[in-house]
Amino acid sequence: MSTVTKPDTRRLDFGDLMHRYGTFVILIVLLAVASMLSDVFLTQRNLMNVLRQVAATGLMAVGMLFVILTRGIDLSVGSVSALGSVVSAVLVQQMAPGLAIGATLVVGAACGLVSGLLVAFLRLPAFVTTLAVMTIARGAAFIASSGQPIRMGEAGQTITAFGTGFVAGVPYPVLLMLAVFVVAGLVLTYTRFGRLVKAIGSNRDAVRLSGISVSRYEVAVYVISGILAAAAGIISSSRTGIGSANIGVGAELDAIAAVVIGGASLMGGRGSALNTFVGVFILGIIANLMNLANVPGYHQQVFMGVIIIGAMLLQYGSSFFRR
Repeated sequence: MSTVTKPDTRRLDFGDLMHRYGTFVILIVLLAVASMLSDVFLTQRNLMNVLRQVAATGLMAVGMLFVILTRGIDLSVGSVSALGSVVSAVLVQQMAPGLAIGATLVVGAACGLVSGLLVAFLRLPAFVTTLAVMTIARGAAFIASSGQPIRMGEAGQTITAFGTGFVAGVPYPVLLMLAVFVVAGLVLTYTRFGRLVKAIGSNRDAVRLSGISVSRYEVAVYVISGILAAAAGIISSSRTGIGSANIGVGAELDAIAAVVIGGASLMGGRGSALNTFVGVFILGIIANLMNLANVPGYHQQVFMGVIIIGAMLLQYGSSFFRR
């Protein structure tokens, strides 16, 4: 009489738990290691500094999350942030700060709109399309600034006050980043828009056949990404009072890394704002820890890459335990 072999539920459960909560395991391990290596790491001042350092990356990561959930990618965010930095520095000297910020966000939205229209309606590959927009935005930033840093001066005092100010010990840029993550989490969890964004990434054809205009939602996520990238550029400028076309180089890779470390799938349909925030925080902890350990700059890039690979193996290598 033949017997039925039962699945190894222990291996299955371990793999599922690591896949779902691996991001938090990485965070806990890093916090433990950092606290042992540095006495000042867990101080409020240092933790706030970590969050302030990653505030711009956090905004770009939220936009990237929306795009990746639809099975897309946006390589232009770093360049759009540079364009936002330059545009805000130029406009704040010509109009009220609020209008300058609004106009800068419109520029970011326009960049996202171009990417979205080409990807959603013409079905061009997102990788190549956003790579082209990345080049255009960076070039436009250098043209607008004539290749030179632009000082905001007295006209930009409101913006620089935001970048350097605090509320109860929490920097304004950190509060903005946290607010954006909270809104993104609520949108993805409780709104029709958020549910459809995830559904498009899971099965685009099924959503399309149900009578929903998939292309409009795809355009929308690229516009969101563009707006948040421009906002990230404003934040970067607000900390120094200088608009520069050189900021945001490689920032798109940090944003993608944060989203993926947070457990989102590059195949779309899976990801959350909370996990992405943890991914952003993890990147900040790694960079801060290496600074505290006086690791040279070039060495930091190597260590950062190795640690990210390790995090990915912990996240996705756990699938071995589910076989």
